[in-house]
Amino acid sequence: MSLSSILSADAIDSAIKDCQAPDSFCAKKFFQMCGLTKKSPQDIKKVFGILDNDASGFIEEEELKFFLQRFCPGARVLTDKETKAFLSAADDDSDGMIGADEFQAMVLS
Repeated sequence: MSLSSILSADAIDSAIKDCQAPDSFCAKKFFQMCGLTKKSPQDIKKVFGILDNDASGFIEEEELKFFLQRFCPGARVLTDKETKAFLSAADDDSDGMIGADEFQAMVLS
């Protein structure tokens, strides 16, 4: 399954273009622009499954660096600052990983 089967390719493209500059990524704005905030909890969990590259049930810091590339292979890697900010914003239990429920809560907040 690809993200473009859940989200519009044009919306993904717009969201990627909006954060091309280093340190310009904002997860909440990205989720809104790509249309994820309007999706059902089931679709959000499907997106989480795609982003969880190693199928561990969590998105770890190393996977977060390549977050944008999961949406568009040519996209940039997140900076360390962006990665840490994204992780801290979503990691409610401070275990250093984002679980499916934490991801859904962040998308829908």
